[in-house]
Amino acid sequence: VTMPQVNWKRIWLGTLGGGIVWCVWSSIVNVGFLMHRYAAAQRSGALFAQPRYPYFIVVWFVALFLLAFVLAWVYAGARRVYGAGPTTALAVGILVGFAAAFPVNFSLATWWAAGRAIPFGWLVDLWVGAVLASLVAGWLYRD
Repeated sequence: VTMPQVNWKRIWLGTLGGGIVWCVWSSIVNVGFLMHRYAAAQRSGALFAQPRYPYFIVVWFVALFLLAFVLAWVYAGARRVYGAGPTTALAVGILVGFAAAFPVNFSLATWWAAGRAIPFGWLVDLWVGAVLASLVAGWLYRD
């Protein structure tokens, strides 16, 4: 059995485009919608005032680019079975976004004493970000 060829240049282009879009989305969610909640959680002691890992933001954005690569790669394979286009890219984004976002944030919303708003924001950040990155990667991919 031979593995079908994919256009690696386009996968990397999709990774770059999807990663940039996801980092912008993540910044909008975290700065625009969650910042005041972070401040309140820090005042209550539920959230550290300083990150445990000093390069958290850098690692976070690198992780988003790695996830964008996964999305671009999965889309490149899925389009051969389900067809090229936004419907397949949307399905890939929804499925990968669910896997990346839902389990850990549902657990946090259930067990974290600080409430459900921050885990919900993180869920939206990751799930919607995955969908946006997948749509961008799908738009940029060509065989």
